[in-house]
Amino acid sequence: MNLQRTLDWLPGRTRHVEGPTEDVVVVGAGLAGLSAAMRLAGAGRNVTVLEREDVPGGRAGLVVKEGYRFDTGPTVLTMPDLIADCFDALGEDMADWLDLHPVDPLYRGNYADGSTLHVSADVEKTAEAIGDLCGAAEADGYRRFVEHVGNLYRYEIRDFIDSNIDTPLDLLKPNLVRLLAAGGFKKMAPEVGRFLKDPRTQRMFSFQALYAGLSPYDALALYAVIAYMDSVAGVFFPKGGMHAMPTAMAAAAEKHGVQFHYGTEVTAVERQGSRATAVVTADGRRFAADVVVLNPDLPVARAELLGKPVRRKLSYSPSCYLLLAGSSKDYPDPVHHSIHFGTAWREVFAELLDGRLMSDPSVLVSRPTVSDPALAPAGKHIYYVLFPTPSLSAGSSPIDWGEAGPRYREHVLQVLAERGYDGFGEGIEVEDVTTPADWERRGMADGAPFAASHAFRQTGPFRPGNLWGENVVFTGSGTQPGVGVPMVLVSGRLAAERVTGRDRGYRSRAWRSV
Repeated sequence: MNLQRTLDWLPGRTRHVEGPTEDVVVVGAGLAGLSAAMRLAGAGRNVTVLEREDVPGGRAGLVVKEGYRFDTGPTVLTMPDLIADCFDALGEDMADWLDLHPVDPLYRGNYADGSTLHVSADVEKTAEAIGDLCGAAEADGYRRFVEHVGNLYRYEIRDFIDSNIDTPLDLLKPNLVRLLAAGGFKKMAPEVGRFLKDPRTQRMFSFQALYAGLSPYDALALYAVIAYMDSVAGVFFPKGGMHAMPTAMAAAAEKHGVQFHYGTEVTAVERQGSRATAVVTADGRRFAADVVVLNPDLPVARAELLGKPVRRKLSYSPSCYLLLAGSSKDYPDPVHHSIHFGTAWREVFAELLDGRLMSDPSVLVSRPTVSDPALAPAGKHIYYVLFPTPSLSAGSSPIDWGEAGPRYREHVLQVLAERGYDGFGEGIEVEDVTTPADWERRGMADGAPFAASHAFRQTGPFRPGNLWGENVVFTGSGTQPGVGVPMVLVSGRLAAERVTGRDRGYRSRAWRSV
């Protein structure tokens, strides 16, 4: 190892790609790959993006059937300033490319006792709803909870989320002390319980632990920042559906010289030792590169494209069964996002992590046509139904989804009927189903669309790093900082900074006021 590489490993010194960086090939046009491509193009690099599918988006994909336009991936869009940052890097205004609208309520919580709670980005509006449901003391607790998670966000965003981290020593910053003092390294459920005493509000503001792949009883309290992004900073929806976001990002990138090759499957990264020299595709083409940015799920990319599997065994987040339904069925009092909580709670997480299907499910039902009726034929509706399930390797007896899938569909329809969606099955005109086995076939390790979990040993510097060898950079949910639309957008910036070197004067508009 030369002197420069030795110095790069010292705490406080961010490692960068070695050698020339003029020509960059990005494999995958997911949100993280697009974020990286836009920033690299804005920094003057020659960027080529190779995408297996016929459209951009990756997990934020699109299925069109008989006039219904289904988003296949994330349905909750928060922190839009992070999207705007991508356009800023090109000198573009996001508003010229993407039409975002706030979702209100953000969520409706539906509880087993028949009660409901509407959550709004307006703190006082939510506090008032909590007061009506649970009493004034719980409303005050919510106000204090919001202040608490806001502090966690401020302590984390600069130094631990929006920062390339190479070694544990890189965590030794003043905000680490603040984060420790605020209880960030305690468990989430007890910390939420310090502020919220009613089981209904506790569930509403701790279910986000599932995004981190953990039970709120196991997740670190610092992941309560997801509740801040989710339930305080606001939820938005693009006109045209979530897929409008990667479509707009790709179009802006193309305007600024990024070359896209769709329907192009990458089979290998050509290397000389630890240096990538080119990317090879299934149809025999070779794209020479000074730098390769890999957006596929990191464990899959390491094993299949580099031939260098991750050495340690990773634990994965729970997966999900996703039913996309185009329906003639309507229901009263529609909202965009509904969470239906069962009676069980702690038991649900225990089942998922032990490889068992939920016996008393808590489920998400999104109805995007509430925000954009044009996504379906006139008078029809789209339902996005997500049931958490174990990942493929969870437990001692993996589920055979080829055999279990049809039966589970009937279970899903039965649960929906019990949760207020009478006749749901009869109203379905078209549908698209994704099981954990399907997620794996689409390139997600262990059939887990939420990637490797955020257990402590897989967080920050302990998560698989985003720089391999001299000039291979990873981006996406499998590397730092992690899972979720905001995180993968940040990961694209972190990947670009490995190539260009960080502009210390730059500050993401998402935390310029923090």
